[in-house]
Amino acid sequence: MRVNIGCGQTPTPGWDNFDNSLSVRLARLPSGWISALVKLSIIDQGQADFMAFCRSCNIGYADARALPFRDGQVDVLYSSHMLEHLDRDAAVQFLHEAGRVLRPGGIMRLAVPDLEAMILNYMKDRDGDAFLTQTLLTRTDVRSWKSRLLFLLAGDRGHKHLYDARSLCTFLSEHGFRHPRPMLPGETTIPDPGDLDLREREAESLYVEATTPAVREV
Repeated sequence: MRVNIGCGQTPTPGWDNFDNSLSVRLARLPSGWISALVKLSIIDQGQADFMAFCRSCNIGYADARALPFRDGQVDVLYSSHMLEHLDRDAAVQFLHEAGRVLRPGGIMRLAVPDLEAMILNYMKDRDGDAFLTQTLLTRTDVRSWKSRLLFLLAGDRGHKHLYDARSLCTFLSEHGFRHPRPMLPGETTIPDPGDLDLREREAESLYVEATTPAVREV
């Protein structure tokens, strides 16, 4: 079993795709109900279109902190630009869950914003505002009811933690993963990755792969 956790609008064909957006759950509503929500201006057409997309791509709901799989059920777990949306405690929960559901010797591939690249851009341009905007570590408070609803539907788009190659590899090692290493765009240790996009958001991404222990620790 190969799973994409936090797929958003980029599910991987041929894989099992999951996201934690409320839109994924609402996508199971009858289409007439969704049309009524649009007419009542509770959601906009773009959100309705995303719900239809989730339904057509069979995207399932999953909380990264409590993955809906049995122990050792997953061969490969991929997650792109999801980890940075978790605070440190939630990220630790995700790694423990990933380690639980992956089979012994299973592979996890993570893509995250590359903090080192952001810092190098800042050192080149010395534009503090652009740097903060790129990090997405700050956001406007959600105040209106429509903004709150959109927040629930689309999820928190802000970042809560950023990583460079060294810190991410260390984080993985600290929580039970073996041989974490950065990967070049297009490079992977995954046998037969199929249609997995190995260059997803290449210009801004750091890719790291790691494995679970070959023998499950008791």
